[in-house]
Order: sequence, then structure tokens, then C-alpha cells
Amino acid sequence: MNSIKLATMDCERVCKEIGDFVIDVVQQAASSGCVIGLSGGVDSSTAAALIKTSFDRYNAKSTRDEQALELVGYILPSRVNVSMDETDAVFVAKHLGLRYEIHSIEALVESFKSTNPEAFENKFHKGNMISRIRANVLSTKAATENKTLSGTGNRDEDFGIGYYTLFGDGAVHFSPIAGLPKRLVREMAHFLGLDKQIIQREPTAGLEPGQSDFKDLGYDYDVVELVTEGLSQGFSGEELIKHPQIVPLVERQIKRYTDICGNAKFNSVKAVVQDMLNRHQMAKEKMKIIYQPPPKITLTYC
Repeated sequence: MNSIKLATMDCERVCKEIGDFVIDVVQQAASSGCVIGLSGGVDSSTAAALIKTSFDRYNAKSTRDEQALELVGYILPSRVNVSMDETDAVFVAKHLGLRYEIHSIEALVESFKSTNPEAFENKFHKGNMISRIRANVLSTKAATENKTLSGTGNRDEDFGIGYYTLFGDGAVHFSPIAGLPKRLVREMAHFLGLDKQIIQREPTAGLEPGQSDFKDLGYDYDVVELVTEGLSQGFSGEELIKHPQIVPLVERQIKRYTDICGNAKFNSVKAVVQDMLNRHQMAKEKMKIIYQPPPKITLTYC
């Protein structure tokens, strides 16, 4: 069976390609820069670093009459966030030299008990509600500051399995890292000089106590990337279930999940791949509602 090829990139080249895309989006909107939500995770940190790098380059070349472009970071914790989320987000903002603000959204969340009490009875619905509240704050900040709202979703999340909230973290003007799988986001983060602690943080949406992407999904983004790349390279679902690159990886994921959670979420490679394929189809349906074209970047397959 043929191997599934994974992408490589020239970080310097892709950094410039994404930066040029960001500048083009901002100029087309005639905005004064960007607003971004900072969570302390590698995705939002890398997206922020890419935007700040592009703005610094643009501002250095601009004339005295041209308005300098600014990136503003907003940190919006709620009660479900651990203290490390805010601490890491502040660290990133200071490291990048951003103007940033911290606003607890807990009072906003509680106010929804008057209109949506049913959402508080289910952690899934409450988590998505929190995401939509953050989106409202961020989009309003962007509008009042005449700025463009940047997303922070990577390719695996947005286009692989649709792991975002409709009208929540998916409600943005553009997504600078939407062309990069999680693996390459971490590579770009290293290239941009982000702290190792940020790069290696466990992915979490920060919407439920003790939540992590791995606990939600039952597998990590290496599986998502491999399966979606396999699909794009012409492998069928049946072939992916038996593929020698996927089988041992998924078996390790099943064991890891059982070790962490005490029970198995999936009992077979087939079940994991089928879940991923179902989520991939859901991602396509979500894209029909909200879709921001990703930047055109140069990835190499060999």
C-alpha cells in the first residue's frame, strides 16, 4: 500500500506568505489592524506572532503619512479557565509587545441564565455558549476599533474535523493558520521564537472544567492530519482503516486514552477512523455556513 505523504514547509517563506495575506486582508477592509483572542495556547500565540511579524515589517516600510497597523490581544477568561490560561496569554502578549486587555466574561455568562437557563444544564451547550459570548466581545471590540478580527483555528480543527463553535470561535474575518496542520503550527511557533511551554501545551478549548481536545475526541491531531491527508491523496475509508501508518498510531492513541481516562472511548482502529470521517463530513457542512478562505501557502509533499 502506498504511503500517506505529510507536508513540509520552509518556515521563513510560509511566514512571509501568511504575512502578505494578512496585510492584504487588512488593507482591503481599510482597517487599522487586527484584534485577536489570546488563550495562551499554541494556536492563538502562533497566529498572533505571525500577524505581529507582518505588521512590524509593514510599519517599518510605511511612510510617515500612513497609519501604522496594530494588533491588540484580548484575554477573556471565565470561571472554567485555569489560571495558567491567563498567565500564559499575558506572557505571550508581553513577549510579542502587544497592547492587551484582560476582561473576565463570567458576569456575561451568568447573565444568560435569564434567557438560556437550559444551556446551563449541559456542559456541551454551556461551553459553546461561552465561545459565542467571547466571539461577541471580540467582534464588537474589532468593530469599535475599526480592526479586523483574526481567527486562531488550524487546518486540522477547521477543515479536518470542524472542531470549533459555529458563531463562536469560527465567527472571524480570516484565519492566518488555517492552512497549517497542528504539527506545522508547532514548527512555525518554534521558528517564531515562542516559548517551549507554549508550544507543548495540551490543546484545550477552555470551555469546560478539565477539558482537553484529546479527551473530547479520543485521539490527537496527528491522527486527524494523517486521515485527512489520506483522503486528499485518494485513499478510501476502508484503506485508511487498514493503512500501516494509521493502525499503530491509532492503537497507541486508544491505549493512551484508556491510561488517562480509565476506560476506552473507542475499541478499534475502525471506530476511530470512522469517527474522524464523520467529523470531517460535519466540517464540510459547517463550512457551508461560515467559511474564511485560508492563505495560499507553499507546502511540499515528498
